[in-house]
Amino acid sequence: MKRKHIKSDLARIDAMKDRDIDYSDIPALDDSFFKRPLVQLPKPKKPITIRIDPEVLEWFQSRGPRYQTRINAVLKAYVQAHKKAS
Repeated sequence: MKRKHIKSDLARIDAMKDRDIDYSDIPALDDSFFKRPLVQLPKPKKPITIRIDPEVLEWFQSRGPRYQTRINAVLKAYVQAHKKAS
């Protein structure tokens, strides 16, 4: 079975009028639905300055892009492990 790419449908979708869209399978939503968040957004990260040994920084950077995210993940795992221990 060959898959169609979404790009092949974009012209057809762009040409549709709002009145031609079938909304019958969408459940009715009342105000209570919009009072609770569907997704819990993560807290924004805080920019800081930190001193790290050059070999530690080089090791994380050698793993490719997003090395700061990996450093944060390691620190977060350390915090979680020590929360459970106390």
